Amino acid sequence: MKLKIKMQLSFMMFLEFFIWGGWFVTLGTFLDKNLSANGGEIGMAFSTQSWGAIIAPFIIGLIADRYFNAERILGVLHLLGAVLMYQMYTAVDFESFYPFVLGYMILYMPTLALVNSISFNQMKNPAKEFSFIRVFGTVGWIIAGLIISYVFLWDSAASREAGMLKNTFLMVSIASLVLGLFSFTLPKTPPVVAKDEKVSIGSILGLDALKLLKDRNFLIFFISSILICIPLAFYYQNANPFLSEIGMDNPTGKMTIGQASEVLFMLLLPFFFKRFGFKNTLIAGMLAWTVRYLLFAYGNDGDLAFMLILGIALHGICYDFFFVSGQIYTDSKAGEKYKSAAQGLITLATYGVGMLIGFWIAGKVTDSYLVSAGIHDWESIWIFPALFALVVMILFTIFFKNVEVEYKE
Repeated sequence: MKLKIKMQLSFMMFLEFFIWGGWFVTLGTFLDKNLSANGGEIGMAFSTQSWGAIIAPFIIGLIADRYFNAERILGVLHLLGAVLMYQMYTAVDFESFYPFVLGYMILYMPTLALVNSISFNQMKNPAKEFSFIRVFGTVGWIIAGLIISYVFLWDSAASREAGMLKNTFLMVSIASLVLGLFSFTLPKTPPVVAKDEKVSIGSILGLDALKLLKDRNFLIFFISSILICIPLAFYYQNANPFLSEIGMDNPTGKMTIGQASEVLFMLLLPFFFKRFGFKNTLIAGMLAWTVRYLLFAYGNDGDLAFMLILGIALHGICYDFFFVSGQIYTDSKAGEKYKSAAQGLITLATYGVGMLIGFWIAGKVTDSYLVSAGIHDWESIWIFPALFALVVMILFTIFFKNVEVEYKE
């Protein structure tokens, strides 16, 4: 791959995840402090990610893969996204905010597949080349958090009270505008499916891979993947509001430790996978969710602040050990014929169905432990996903039979 193309793809990936990390992490805090949203409404806002994940395959399968170059679709979606993000910046209440965040996520979620397609189309050996490009996405997410906390101080107590968190949407709107325009300079990535080729709804959603559920082991894994997304939703939805409410300084910047951890454990995953096997790696990932939430439940911003930092740092194990390992297992079970369909099915089940349920439950649980205006019983809130993850882990351990799965780098 030429250096120019490598730099283009890296910058594309950087902006793609800078945009996501630049507003999604602080969304719950913004809605609570600035728009006076309750837990149920905050759950609705976060669940737009799930609706986007459910609708995204149709945009990719029916439009992007058949009629237009991927880089042009990417450009148009981000330009439209910039407009919607600016509308979120100007919203004054949840009722006016929600339609824009829903529309935005329906446009944004397909871009995650598009940036991958554009990247893969330029690579001779994606297994070796893609990780270098993708890591710039994680760097983008980290930089966004550091800018919010340490450059503009938008998530400080005084700034939150002054409504400064709304500036995250303006920042991301500008970044989306830049990526939208930049996308038209990216290498051409033509449609991969002929216009007259028939594509079924089942193949778009990955439903062709449903026959894999006849395998008892894969069924257990599939159900566990959906269930473990419920504790995952608690982290996305509640971590930043929790850290902000208890008085932690620069909460958004400190949460970038989770992304750094994700990079580290991604590098360590092959070792754990080969040394301890697939089943034990997944069990470790699920157990990490329980440990993380217990650390959140009993830590504080004083002498036990290290517990909160450790809980954030566990993100690499929580995410990589379960979800990345799960993608590898799915790939090994599907075979060449159903490989894409199987990954699509898992994505639909987790980021679609699982997270949709998870955000709804997280909102209900958070509302039920509201002590007074702006004050929550966070210990009780975090105990729920801790115990839930523990139960899922125990059931998985009992019913999933160990299998040999090769880690493919």
